[in-house]
Amino acid sequence: MTRNVVVTGGGTGIGYEVARRFAQAGERVVIVGRRRAVLERAAAELGAGVTPVVCDLADPDAVEAVLASLPDRIDVLVNNAGSRETVIGAGPHAVLARWRGDFERNVLTVVMLTESIRDRLTPGSGRVVTVSSIAALRGAGSYGAAKASLHAWNHFLAAQLGPSGITANIVAPGTVSGTEFFGPRLDEAEVSRRAARTLVGRIGESGEVAAAVYFLASPDAGFITGEILHCNGGELLGR
Repeated sequence: MTRNVVVTGGGTGIGYEVARRFAQAGERVVIVGRRRAVLERAAAELGAGVTPVVCDLADPDAVEAVLASLPDRIDVLVNNAGSRETVIGAGPHAVLARWRGDFERNVLTVVMLTESIRDRLTPGSGRVVTVSSIAALRGAGSYGAAKASLHAWNHFLAAQLGPSGITANIVAPGTVSGTEFFGPRLDEAEVSRRAARTLVGRIGESGEVAAAVYFLASPDAGFITGEILHCNGGELLGR
């Protein structure tokens, strides 16, 4: 049976590759994000089975309004949307803006949507996969703390959904290419430095993270829940 899949942040990077994997498998995919042009371009590239839906997931009113555009039955929810707060500076106002921004964009975006569509997840086979980061284990200040919050929340979510036969898991990528996250910071020298921290001598690719997400969303992963799947080439071990 064809599944209904919702992928947040599905217009670029890891989210795009996740959407592509499901679309190629013949699933019906909804990609959600803030930028209409980016989403529409991605949907056009990915094919007729992919529908773009514009929503700022950090805005509760926008989340409430978008629910009518999402499927009544959701077999797979992939929480991928997130970003790193760019506020810099010292003093309490800058600190508050940085920490609040990272929490709102990486935690509340995930929790508000997931809680809003929990009743639509398919009993017995529903899947929730949330994309975290190696930063949750390595530190990385406010961003790492926000991603670590998702790990604690996912344990709670898995316990809540488990009796209904629905799984909830985390994929925590290391450094990967093909995303907007790093911007110009990921130049040749930085790629070499990060590759040297891994055990396999290279950084990852967005498609490799998407493959991990796709597995956890598959029927074969029905006995895996509340887990964190690290996808970092051993970068965490090579710290």
